[in-house]
Amino acid sequence: MIKAYQDVEDAGGEPAVIQLDGVSFGYDPEHPILHNISVSIPQGQWVSIVGPNGCGKSTLVKLMNALLPKSVGEITICGHQLGEETIGVIRQCIGMVFQNPDNQFIGATVEEDILFGLEGLCLPYEEMEERLRTYTLKLGIGDLLAKHPGELSGGQKQRVAIASILAMKPGIVIFDEASSMLDEASRDELLRILQGMRSDGQYTILMITHDADEILASDRVLALHGGGLAADTTPQALFGNAELLEKCHLLEPYPWRLARELQSRGIRVDVPASEKELIDTLWPYN
Repeated sequence: MIKAYQDVEDAGGEPAVIQLDGVSFGYDPEHPILHNISVSIPQGQWVSIVGPNGCGKSTLVKLMNALLPKSVGEITICGHQLGEETIGVIRQCIGMVFQNPDNQFIGATVEEDILFGLEGLCLPYEEMEERLRTYTLKLGIGDLLAKHPGELSGGQKQRVAIASILAMKPGIVIFDEASSMLDEASRDELLRILQGMRSDGQYTILMITHDADEILASDRVLALHGGGLAADTTPQALFGNAELLEKCHLLEPYPWRLARELQSRGIRVDVPASEKELIDTLWPYN
Protein backbone atom coordinates (compact mmCIF):
# COMPACT_ATOMS: atom_id res chain seq x y z
CA MET A 1 0.00 0.00 0.00
CA ILE A 2 1.33 3.41 -0.96
CA LYS A 3 1.67 5.81 1.93
CA ALA A 4 -1.12 8.38 2.07
CA TYR A 5 0.04 11.97 1.78
CA GLN A 6 -0.88 14.68 4.23
CA ASP A 7 0.30 17.78 2.36
CA VAL A 8 -3.10 19.17 1.38
CA GLU A 9 -3.43 22.58 3.02
CA ASP A 10 -6.11 23.06 5.60
CA ALA A 11 -9.22 24.52 3.99
CA GLY A 12 -9.27 27.46 6.37
CA GLY A 13 -12.11 26.14 8.48
CA GLU A 14 -14.58 25.65 5.62
CA PRO A 15 -17.25 23.10 6.63
CA ALA A 16 -17.10 19.74 4.90
CA VAL A 17 -19.83 19.19 2.31
CA ILE A 18 -18.67 15.60 1.75
CA GLN A 19 -17.62 13.41 4.67
CA LEU A 20 -16.83 9.70 4.38
CA ASP A 21 -15.90 7.78 7.52
CA GLY A 22 -14.63 4.21 7.16
CA VAL A 23 -16.72 3.54 4.04
CA SER A 24 -16.47 0.14 2.35
CA PHE A 25 -18.38 -1.45 -0.53
CA GLY A 26 -18.40 -4.83 -2.21
CA TYR A 27 -20.84 -7.06 -4.02
CA ASP A 28 -19.06 -9.85 -2.16
CA PRO A 29 -18.32 -8.80 1.46
CA GLU A 30 -15.28 -11.06 1.46
CA HIS A 31 -13.76 -9.16 -1.48
CA PRO A 32 -14.66 -5.43 -1.17
CA ILE A 33 -14.10 -3.10 -4.12
CA LEU A 34 -13.48 -0.24 -1.69
CA HIS A 35 -12.44 -0.58 1.94
CA ASN A 36 -12.11 1.85 4.82
CA ILE A 37 -12.31 5.11 2.83
CA SER A 38 -12.25 8.21 5.04
CA VAL A 39 -12.09 11.67 3.49
CA SER A 40 -13.42 15.17 4.15
CA ILE A 41 -14.01 17.65 1.30
CA PRO A 42 -14.82 21.31 2.05
CA GLN A 43 -17.18 23.51 0.10
CA GLY A 44 -15.70 25.02 -3.06
CA GLN A 45 -12.83 22.59 -3.54
CA TRP A 46 -11.99 21.00 -6.91
CA VAL A 47 -10.90 17.41 -6.32
CA SER A 48 -9.49 15.02 -8.93
CA ILE A 49 -10.07 11.31 -8.32
CA VAL A 50 -7.43 9.18 -10.04
CA GLY A 51 -6.28 5.59 -10.18
CA PRO A 52 -5.98 2.61 -12.54
CA ASN A 53 -9.03 1.16 -14.26
CA GLY A 54 -11.08 -0.96 -11.90
CA CYS A 55 -9.80 0.65 -8.70
CA GLY A 56 -13.25 1.88 -7.64
CA LYS A 57 -13.33 5.54 -8.74
CA SER A 58 -16.86 5.42 -10.19
CA THR A 59 -18.00 3.21 -7.33
CA LEU A 60 -16.83 5.86 -4.85
CA VAL A 61 -18.87 8.69 -6.36
CA LYS A 62 -21.93 6.46 -6.82
CA LEU A 63 -21.86 5.72 -3.11
CA MET A 64 -22.20 9.43 -2.36
CA ASN A 65 -25.72 9.72 -3.77
CA ALA A 66 -26.85 6.18 -3.01
CA LEU A 67 -26.64 4.85 -6.55
CA LEU A 68 -24.89 2.00 -4.72
CA PRO A 69 -25.46 0.98 -1.08
CA LYS A 70 -22.44 1.20 1.23
CA SER A 71 -21.49 -1.96 3.08
CA VAL A 72 -19.84 -0.29 6.09
CA GLY A 73 -19.21 3.26 7.34
CA GLU A 74 -20.96 6.61 7.30
CA ILE A 75 -21.49 9.10 4.46
CA THR A 76 -22.57 12.67 5.17
CA ILE A 77 -23.43 15.06 2.31
CA CYS A 78 -24.17 18.75 2.95
CA GLY A 79 -24.85 17.99 6.61
CA HIS A 80 -27.21 15.08 5.90
CA GLN A 81 -26.15 11.59 6.94
CA LEU A 82 -26.97 9.25 4.08
CA GLY A 83 -29.90 6.96 4.84
CA GLU A 84 -33.23 5.90 3.39
CA GLU A 85 -34.94 9.05 4.62
CA THR A 86 -32.27 11.44 3.30
CA ILE A 87 -31.61 10.01 -0.18
CA GLY A 88 -33.98 12.50 -1.84
CA VAL A 89 -32.48 15.64 -0.32
CA ILE A 90 -28.92 14.41 -0.87
CA ARG A 91 -29.56 13.73 -4.54
CA GLN A 92 -30.73 17.32 -4.91
CA CYS A 93 -27.31 18.40 -3.59
CA ILE A 94 -25.36 16.39 -6.17
CA GLY A 95 -25.30 16.59 -9.97
CA MET A 96 -23.44 14.06 -12.14
CA VAL A 97 -22.04 14.55 -15.63
CA PHE A 98 -21.21 11.20 -17.19
CA GLN A 99 -18.60 10.05 -19.66
CA ASN A 100 -21.10 9.82 -22.51
CA PRO A 101 -23.52 12.79 -22.57
CA ASP A 102 -25.88 10.82 -24.82
CA ASN A 103 -26.77 8.76 -21.75
CA GLN A 104 -28.15 11.88 -20.03
CA PHE A 105 -30.42 13.20 -22.79
CA ILE A 106 -34.18 12.86 -22.26
CA GLY A 107 -35.82 15.59 -24.35
CA ALA A 108 -36.31 15.84 -28.11
CA THR A 109 -34.57 19.23 -28.07
CA VAL A 110 -31.88 20.87 -25.96
CA GLU A 111 -34.49 23.14 -24.37
CA GLU A 112 -36.74 20.22 -23.44
CA ASP A 113 -33.77 18.37 -21.97
CA ILE A 114 -32.80 21.23 -19.65
CA LEU A 115 -36.41 21.85 -18.61
CA PHE A 116 -36.98 18.15 -17.85
CA GLY A 117 -34.74 18.28 -14.78
CA LEU A 118 -36.29 21.53 -13.61
CA GLU A 119 -39.81 20.11 -13.92
CA GLY A 120 -38.70 17.27 -11.66
CA LEU A 121 -37.95 19.90 -8.99
CA CYS A 122 -41.56 21.18 -9.28
CA LEU A 123 -40.37 24.75 -9.85
CA PRO A 124 -42.71 27.56 -10.92
CA TYR A 125 -42.73 28.22 -14.67
CA GLU A 126 -41.11 31.65 -14.26
CA GLU A 127 -38.25 30.15 -12.23
CA MET A 128 -37.65 27.46 -14.85
CA GLU A 129 -37.54 30.05 -17.62
CA GLU A 130 -35.10 32.19 -15.63
CA ARG A 131 -32.76 29.26 -15.00
CA LEU A 132 -32.98 28.21 -18.64
CA ARG A 133 -31.89 31.70 -19.75
CA THR A 134 -29.16 31.94 -17.10
CA TYR A 135 -27.44 28.63 -17.76
CA THR A 136 -27.77 28.57 -21.53
CA LEU A 137 -26.06 31.97 -21.50
CA LYS A 138 -23.41 30.79 -19.02
CA LEU A 139 -22.59 27.73 -21.15
CA GLY A 140 -22.95 29.52 -24.49
CA ILE A 141 -25.65 27.22 -25.89
CA GLY A 142 -28.48 29.70 -26.52
CA ASP A 143 -28.36 29.01 -30.27
CA LEU A 144 -28.74 25.25 -29.70
CA LEU A 145 -32.05 25.22 -27.81
CA ALA A 146 -34.18 24.10 -30.76
CA LYS A 147 -31.75 21.42 -31.92
CA HIS A 148 -32.05 17.68 -31.33
CA PRO A 149 -29.15 16.39 -29.18
CA GLY A 150 -28.16 14.08 -32.03
CA GLU A 151 -27.30 17.11 -34.18
CA LEU A 152 -24.67 18.38 -31.74
CA SER A 153 -20.92 17.89 -31.69
CA GLY A 154 -19.26 16.12 -28.76
CA GLY A 155 -18.26 19.38 -27.14
CA GLN A 156 -21.74 20.87 -27.60
CA LYS A 157 -23.35 17.76 -26.09
CA GLN A 158 -21.12 18.01 -23.05
CA ARG A 159 -21.97 21.71 -22.58
CA VAL A 160 -25.68 20.88 -22.76
CA ALA A 161 -25.24 18.07 -20.23
CA ILE A 162 -23.42 20.45 -17.87
CA ALA A 163 -26.07 23.17 -18.33
CA SER A 164 -28.82 20.64 -17.52
CA ILE A 165 -27.06 19.77 -14.26
CA LEU A 166 -26.12 23.32 -13.22
CA ALA A 167 -29.64 24.59 -13.88
CA MET A 168 -30.81 22.37 -10.99
CA LYS A 169 -28.33 24.25 -8.76
CA PRO A 170 -26.54 21.38 -7.04
CA GLY A 171 -23.78 22.41 -4.66
CA ILE A 172 -21.69 19.39 -5.67
CA VAL A 173 -21.00 18.46 -9.30
CA ILE A 174 -19.34 15.14 -10.18
CA PHE A 175 -17.70 14.61 -13.58
CA ASP A 176 -17.20 10.90 -14.30
CA GLU A 177 -14.46 10.91 -16.98
CA ALA A 178 -16.49 13.58 -18.76
CA SER A 179 -13.66 14.52 -21.15
CA SER A 180 -12.56 11.04 -22.21
CA MET A 181 -14.68 11.00 -25.39
CA LEU A 182 -13.89 14.59 -26.41
CA ASP A 183 -11.33 15.88 -28.90
CA GLU A 184 -8.55 18.21 -27.75
CA ALA A 185 -10.47 21.42 -28.51
CA SER A 186 -13.54 20.18 -26.62
CA ARG A 187 -11.38 19.07 -23.67
CA ASP A 188 -9.85 22.54 -23.51
CA GLU A 189 -13.35 24.01 -23.60
CA LEU A 190 -14.47 21.75 -20.73
CA LEU A 191 -11.40 22.77 -18.72
CA ARG A 192 -12.33 26.44 -19.15
CA ILE A 193 -15.87 25.68 -17.96
CA LEU A 194 -14.49 23.93 -14.88
CA GLN A 195 -12.18 26.83 -14.12
CA GLY A 196 -15.15 29.19 -14.41
CA MET A 197 -17.17 27.04 -12.02
CA ARG A 198 -14.31 27.10 -9.53
CA SER A 199 -14.08 30.89 -9.85
CA ASP A 200 -17.79 31.18 -9.06
CA GLY A 201 -17.02 29.68 -5.65
CA GLN A 202 -20.44 28.03 -5.32
CA TYR A 203 -19.54 24.57 -6.60
CA THR A 204 -17.64 21.68 -5.08
CA ILE A 205 -16.22 19.71 -8.01
CA LEU A 206 -15.24 16.03 -8.03
CA MET A 207 -13.68 14.88 -11.27
CA ILE A 208 -12.74 11.31 -12.17
CA THR A 209 -10.02 11.77 -14.76
CA HIS A 210 -6.82 10.50 -16.32
CA ASP A 211 -6.08 13.83 -18.01
CA ALA A 212 -2.92 15.48 -16.67
CA ASP A 213 -4.07 19.03 -17.48
CA GLU A 214 -7.35 18.53 -15.62
CA ILE A 215 -5.54 17.08 -12.62
CA LEU A 216 -3.03 19.92 -12.58
CA ALA A 217 -5.84 22.50 -12.65
CA SER A 218 -7.55 20.99 -9.59
CA ASP A 219 -6.90 21.84 -5.94
CA ARG A 220 -6.49 18.33 -4.59
CA VAL A 221 -6.04 14.72 -5.70
CA LEU A 222 -7.46 11.54 -4.20
CA ALA A 223 -5.58 8.53 -5.59
CA LEU A 224 -7.19 5.10 -5.29
CA HIS A 225 -5.28 1.85 -5.52
CA GLY A 226 -6.07 -1.67 -4.42
CA GLY A 227 -9.48 -0.64 -3.10
CA GLY A 228 -8.10 1.93 -0.67
CA LEU A 229 -7.09 5.58 -0.55
CA ALA A 230 -3.44 5.49 -1.60
CA ALA A 231 -2.83 9.25 -1.47
CA ASP A 232 -4.57 12.48 -0.54
CA THR A 233 -2.29 15.09 -2.01
CA THR A 234 -1.74 18.07 -4.28
CA PRO A 235 -1.41 17.78 -8.07
CA GLN A 236 2.19 19.02 -7.85
CA ALA A 237 3.12 16.36 -5.31
CA LEU A 238 1.39 13.67 -7.39
CA PHE A 239 3.34 14.54 -10.53
CA GLY A 240 6.56 14.70 -8.54
CA ASN A 241 6.16 11.09 -7.33
CA ALA A 242 7.18 8.58 -10.01
CA GLU A 243 6.05 5.57 -7.96
CA LEU A 244 2.57 6.99 -7.39
CA LEU A 245 2.22 7.96 -11.06
CA GLU A 246 3.06 4.40 -12.08
CA LYS A 247 0.55 2.98 -9.61
CA CYS A 248 -2.15 5.29 -10.96
CA HIS A 249 -1.21 4.68 -14.61
CA LEU A 250 -0.66 8.39 -15.19
CA LEU A 251 1.85 10.47 -17.14
CA GLU A 252 3.24 13.86 -16.17
CA PRO A 253 1.80 16.87 -18.06
CA TYR A 254 3.64 17.42 -21.33
CA PRO A 255 5.38 20.66 -20.18
CA TRP A 256 6.75 18.79 -17.16
CA ARG A 257 8.10 15.94 -19.30
CA LEU A 258 9.65 18.39 -21.76
CA ALA A 259 11.24 20.40 -18.94
CA ARG A 260 12.80 17.26 -17.45
CA GLU A 261 14.13 16.20 -20.85
CA LEU A 262 15.68 19.64 -21.33
CA GLN A 263 17.23 19.43 -17.87
CA SER A 264 18.79 16.09 -18.79
CA ARG A 265 20.43 17.83 -21.77
CA GLY A 266 21.92 20.58 -19.63
CA ILE A 267 19.32 23.30 -20.27
CA ARG A 268 18.33 24.93 -17.00
CA VAL A 269 14.55 24.98 -16.92
CA ASP A 270 12.40 24.81 -13.79
CA VAL A 271 9.37 22.51 -13.79
CA PRO A 272 6.67 24.86 -15.18
CA ALA A 273 3.26 25.59 -13.74
CA SER A 274 1.81 25.71 -17.25
CA GLU A 275 2.69 25.34 -20.93
CA LYS A 276 2.73 29.14 -21.28
CA GLU A 277 5.27 29.43 -18.47
CA LEU A 278 7.50 26.89 -20.21
CA ILE A 279 7.23 28.78 -23.51
CA ASP A 280 8.10 32.06 -21.81
CA THR A 281 11.14 30.40 -20.21
CA LEU A 282 12.36 28.92 -23.49
CA TRP A 283 11.72 31.99 -25.65
CA PRO A 284 15.05 33.73 -24.82
CA TYR A 285 16.86 30.64 -26.20
CA ASN A 286 15.33 31.24 -29.63
